[in-house]
Amino acid sequence: MISALSRRLAALKQSPSHDHKLSSSPPRRRSHMSTLIMSPTLRLNSRSAFVNSNALRHVHVRAISYTAIPRFVLRAFRVPIAGVSVGAGAFGYANYKFEELRKQSSAWITSAQDTATDFVDAASDTLKSVTSRVSGLKLPEFQAPQFLENLFSGSRAGSEGNDGESGNSRSSGDLGDKQPPNKEDQTAIAALIAATLSSPSDPVQEEARKGPRADELMHLTKKLIEIRSILLSIDQSDALKLPSIVVVGSQSSGKSSVLEAIVGHEFLPKGNNMVTRRPIELTLVHTPRSATGEAVEYGEFPALGLGRITDFTQIQKTLTDLNLAVPASEAVSNEPIDLRIHSSHVPDLTLIDLPGYVQISSLDQPETLKEKIAALCERYIREPNIILAVCAADVDLANSPALRASRKVDPLGLRTIGVITKMDLVSPEQGSAVLSGNRYPLHLGYVGVVCKPNGRKTSDSTAVVAKRAEHDYFGAHKEHFGSSTSLMVGTDTLRRRLMEVLESSMASSLHGITNAVQLELEEATYQFKVQYNDRRITAESYVAETVDALKAKFKDYMAQFSKPQIREKLKIMLDERTMDVLEQLYWSDKRAPELNALAADPKIKLESVEPYWRYKLEAASSLLTKSGVGRDSTHLVAEGLRSLIESIATGDPFTYHPAAAERLMDFSHMILRDRIGVTSDQVENCIKPFKYEVDVEPQEWEVGRVKAIDLFEKEIGMCESKLKEIRKRVGGSRRLNNLMSYVKTIEEQEQDKKAKPLAAEPSESSLENIDDEDEPVSYRYNPAQLLDARHAMLYNDRLSILKLRLTALKSKRCRGGPENGKLCPEVFLNVVANKLAYTSALFINIELLDQFFYQFPREIDSRLIYDLDRSEIQRFARENPAVRHHLDLQERKDKLEEVMKSLQSLVNLRKDAQPQKRRSQGLFGSFL
Repeated sequence: MISALSRRLAALKQSPSHDHKLSSSPPRRRSHMSTLIMSPTLRLNSRSAFVNSNALRHVHVRAISYTAIPRFVLRAFRVPIAGVSVGAGAFGYANYKFEELRKQSSAWITSAQDTATDFVDAASDTLKSVTSRVSGLKLPEFQAPQFLENLFSGSRAGSEGNDGESGNSRSSGDLGDKQPPNKEDQTAIAALIAATLSSPSDPVQEEARKGPRADELMHLTKKLIEIRSILLSIDQSDALKLPSIVVVGSQSSGKSSVLEAIVGHEFLPKGNNMVTRRPIELTLVHTPRSATGEAVEYGEFPALGLGRITDFTQIQKTLTDLNLAVPASEAVSNEPIDLRIHSSHVPDLTLIDLPGYVQISSLDQPETLKEKIAALCERYIREPNIILAVCAADVDLANSPALRASRKVDPLGLRTIGVITKMDLVSPEQGSAVLSGNRYPLHLGYVGVVCKPNGRKTSDSTAVVAKRAEHDYFGAHKEHFGSSTSLMVGTDTLRRRLMEVLESSMASSLHGITNAVQLELEEATYQFKVQYNDRRITAESYVAETVDALKAKFKDYMAQFSKPQIREKLKIMLDERTMDVLEQLYWSDKRAPELNALAADPKIKLESVEPYWRYKLEAASSLLTKSGVGRDSTHLVAEGLRSLIESIATGDPFTYHPAAAERLMDFSHMILRDRIGVTSDQVENCIKPFKYEVDVEPQEWEVGRVKAIDLFEKEIGMCESKLKEIRKRVGGSRRLNNLMSYVKTIEEQEQDKKAKPLAAEPSESSLENIDDEDEPVSYRYNPAQLLDARHAMLYNDRLSILKLRLTALKSKRCRGGPENGKLCPEVFLNVVANKLAYTSALFINIELLDQFFYQFPREIDSRLIYDLDRSEIQRFARENPAVRHHLDLQERKDKLEEVMKSLQSLVNLRKDAQPQKRRSQGLFGSFL
């Protein structure tokens, strides 16, 4: 309508006949036209084909305000809103009535189920009691589902006649011959079905009732227990710790019986005295059955490396030995025992068994035992661990040390589970009153158990008998402990309760531990980047690098044992022996000055020299060659090799590996012991010709003369340096000369005294003179200076001889050649020493050095690498502090990454538990 009116106005505006009339007041009329909007007061006939312009000139147009829009919208939607309100009210009332009907029907069904459950349980208990009392008669165990299954299978398959007396059987072939059950039978069958399906004792129905939630719970708990084990191996701090269940109680409260009932075996140490002296960290791992359906049960001690132990008696003995290893003077140790039990009958749990509280200590126990146990238990029951307070039913809870300790760290009882043992020792009324928790309430409640048999001896195991006795006791008092009382009783209930509480506690700390692990991982990653630049190592790589460095160092040291160096070392040894031989045979001889005169006189012919000097020379050569040169030279080189290996073994990095260094020394000495004897005999055999005849070439003579001169010059220099030291020590040359003169005077007096003959019959006066002469001489100098003076006299005598022989070596006679050997024994002996050193070095290099250099690197491989197993390699690498820190930081980073990945997967996969709504949605809840 508005569009039609706009078109008409546009046509009038374009008409030339109306321009003058409209131009009289264009702003005003244009304003009216611009604000012209359809209003309720304006009614235009859309059917009229033409509207006169004069008529439109006097039309009153009303302007609509923006504030009128809400009223217009409200009037337009008033009727729909009223309809929706009425429909919603009717809908809510119908939903309320349906919910009330559903609650009433649920209450009726629950009451019928409880009645049927009590009936079936009473019948089952009666049948079991009759069966246990009849000896020798094996009756089938009453199972309602199997009975109903047989009943319905019989009704489907047809009637079967059974003649027990004659043993003949017959079967009906058609279902039509079977008479249908009457209405009363159908009613009884339906009641039994309802009772059986609602019975909580049926494990199949119980598992079906758990559904995927139980599987999810078990999977989550198993993964968190694995994560807890990894975190404990990383750090023992409270920041990286998932909750565990800590079992506390007095020594006679039945802690061990509760744990053994949960596991299903006797494995904890038993004894009259205090046998639990160390915390036992018990990890239960649920293991599926084998392919044949057999249960898999075994225990492990990861720290001991004993492997799988299937005999729980052996586990008990091992635990007893580990606990009794703590001396009686200490009685309690903080070092835990790690035990893991894998079984198809246990849930995934982490339990910590602590020593029981004591009131007073015995005579053979320390006086502070009570305080030690209390401090140890207080350390473990702190957050986030769950406290399993074990109390005996026949002891007042007010006197329970477990509850008293838990109240200190958990005043509200939010993470404490009470376990009341020995329920059969009190009346059912008293037991139910304790389990109700009215006097000492706990948020997680109390669970009553009977963990020990009633004393009757049977062929079954103790765990089976205890479980049967517990079932009989609680089944006989259903009015106090039945399902209608909402009390938690039985080991199975305790096991399920522990699983739920542990899973809930672990799940609640999942986000917190994830954040803590994330922070630790970031710190470890940063430290690994800063300290090692993300360079990864392994224990095997460190061992390989150490062995390679050892071989490289050994190869570098091998250059010190080349042939020239070996000859030089042997020549030095033989030069010292040559000087000893010269001093023994020539310089101490009184005819030594004659030899000097003969060597200095060029006119004397060699034929005219006395044979005395020729024999002297032969004796000196024989003394040099027969002095054990082969043995001494071999030992000299072997000692050099020993010192080489010792320097390697005492250097870096073997300063951190004393055991490896000792092993290195051992097998190097073994190689040398095997080769020293063979080498020394070979060298002795090779130098044997030099003991009888030595051929000297002129060139060898000249070389020997030059070396002899050098040797004498060095000897003269050494003697002069010693004299200089003595002169400086006594106070100068003059004082040293006075000392030497004084010593000579004393020596002359002693010689005269020895040379004076004694009379045959001495008189009294002569005896007095002898006594006076025997009196000790009063020295004017101290004994140390006199000793220096004697040494100075010896050095002077040696210097004079050395200088004379040096002059002879430089004379024309000694330069003449080998034929002057009798007059120049120093040159001849030096040539012989050269020949001995060369020959000895040649065979020592072949028989000793080559064999040692060949065998030693191979012994390193076989004794330092191939003999080491995985644990020894790890131990070897961690002996080095730098490598240990590198490996620890790297392992910490890897474990944190693994834990973080597992936690992240659990956080992503696990749905956060939503609080249960107070009222269900009802029939129409999905539509709202």
